[in-house]
Amino acid sequence: MTDPPSLLSILTALAVFASLASRGASITNNEDNCHSTQMKVPVILDQSTATLQSPEFTADESNDQAVMCGIECQRKLPEPRPAELERLLSYETVYENGTRIFTKIKLEQFSTDFRNKSSSVVCNSEPLKRRKRQVYGMDGRFVITDKHFTTNYPFSTSVKLSTGCSGILVSPRHVLTSAHCVHDGHEYLKGTKKLRVGVMKLRSKRKGERQRGGRSRGEKRRESEAEIKEPNGKRMNRMKRDTESDQSKKTVFRWTRVKRTQVPAGWMRQTGKEVSADYDYALLELKRAHKMKFMDLGVVPAVKDVPAGRIHFSGFDNDQLGKVVYRFCSVLEESNDLMYQYCDAQKGSSGAGVYVRLRDQGGKGKWKRKVIGVFSGHQWVDVDGMQKDYNVAVRITPIKYAQICHWIHGDASQCKLV
Repeated sequence: MTDPPSLLSILTALAVFASLASRGASITNNEDNCHSTQMKVPVILDQSTATLQSPEFTADESNDQAVMCGIECQRKLPEPRPAELERLLSYETVYENGTRIFTKIKLEQFSTDFRNKSSSVVCNSEPLKRRKRQVYGMDGRFVITDKHFTTNYPFSTSVKLSTGCSGILVSPRHVLTSAHCVHDGHEYLKGTKKLRVGVMKLRSKRKGERQRGGRSRGEKRRESEAEIKEPNGKRMNRMKRDTESDQSKKTVFRWTRVKRTQVPAGWMRQTGKEVSADYDYALLELKRAHKMKFMDLGVVPAVKDVPAGRIHFSGFDNDQLGKVVYRFCSVLEESNDLMYQYCDAQKGSSGAGVYVRLRDQGGKGKWKRKVIGVFSGHQWVDVDGMQKDYNVAVRITPIKYAQICHWIHGDASQCKLV
């Protein structure tokens, strides 16, 4: 039995939820003054396909923390040419029956600006209030325990993979996650042979299901209604009964099989002991669509343009089983493809969607949360000849946006960012 929460913790939670989860709320007042401008994205077309041998699903989940090419290392790398990008963005598709195909893509309307500066984030010229925050010390995560928050937007967009990772709904039947959650760079993980995705929902008993004592739910309801009638024959307030029934509901995972998995070829390249996380993302298509609000994709070329360089993400950390864990922090360093930060996280949060809050329509429209990256996890990074540890997120660039959108819609006309 767990101890009841203290008054201080309850007040703290209410304050956090009121400011973070309520519709139209904001972490800082400055965030509401920022909006994204219109951008162009390249067009990705499928050029050819080839059938591959069915995967063996033999890879074990690795707990090793690889050393990856850091910011300085990446700056020394030559800018990939269109032909190289086409090779890296070509992809594998694995279906639930084990069929695997390789698709070679072709880039059209490509520009070198697509990699870095195809859009911008504009903020009003109010001074930003920055504050220091302790990292790798006090745990800065928020464990969301209230079922009304965990089953409603934005926390309801966070999903759990049967392989132990997290992900985020980016359409009614598509989940964005990390590539390493399904593939180790050489082979698909054992758990992906029957991969499932869990969405957190409220559990309610089905119509006609019997309660204790052998009476059906309908019989129990009729008896309850008879007991609460007033002497004049009128019913008493039904709100109390509905509330009591609602309190008995619990949150559970509703699991859905994955119809197909798509991984970019860029993730399947490894050189020596260095691992490139630039393409550590994958898209899962579910067999059954969820009638839930999802989170749109977006692109922010420079997170520093967002107030305090702040990002947010929620996932299912292993030390908080069955609970949604939310966090936010500032990005410390960023390269063309990666964001380096110290957001507190535990194993299990990998694959979570990283998002920011921006206004549409030049700052005159409604504010929206948009997924701009995927949390990859803890990595050792070479910085100035020394190894430093960071939590790393893969950023969605215009080219990656075009690819993920192509996977979702298969129609370039629907892959425009505004």
